[in-house]
Amino acid sequence: MTEKERMLAGELYSAFDEDLRNDYIRAKKLLLEYNVTAEDDRPARNKIIKELFGGTGDRFSIKPPFSCDYGYNIFIGNKFFCNYNCIILDVCKVTIGNNVLIGPRVSLYTAGHPVDPEIRSCGFSIGKPITIGDNVWIGGDTVINPGVTVGNNTVIGSGSVVTKDIPENVIAAGNPCRVIRPITKEDKEYWENLRDQYYKTME
Repeated sequence: MTEKERMLAGELYSAFDEDLRNDYIRAKKLLLEYNVTAEDDRPARNKIIKELFGGTGDRFSIKPPFSCDYGYNIFIGNKFFCNYNCIILDVCKVTIGNNVLIGPRVSLYTAGHPVDPEIRSCGFSIGKPITIGDNVWIGGDTVINPGVTVGNNTVIGSGSVVTKDIPENVIAAGNPCRVIRPITKEDKEYWENLRDQYYKTME
């Protein structure tokens, strides 16, 4: 197996591989171009992200500055919004569903390193994939660690450190992140009422 194949498979690999270095440099060149694009130049931004990422939906917006390792391991769905200063360390696959909102300064880390210092100092790394479901909102300054899955419709409170899977249809927050409560029928009724009041003021 090549070092890239080991990396993508979630096995121990050497980060000093020449092919991986070339992939990394390619991503950094695209990111340098992306992060100086004008706010109203959506076609240029979309073109770069489609070249950088492994796959995208039809509608997405990622506010610069944005950072990642390789780009080609990132897959986003439709109606994806990502606020300023997002970091995605994509040594393994990052899959993000439809209608996902990511707040400012959110970090998704698939990358890890050996706990043993001697092995770590030799330049070995290891990764685990991250999966974010549909209709998820991740609050600002949240960190999502390797191997985590966040279920559909869930809200992650700002400043959370997510170390374990979070189920669907809940509000979760904290360090370490934990479920606070389910999202309920009452929540739906409350927000539908506010929406209806808004529309009435527009009549």
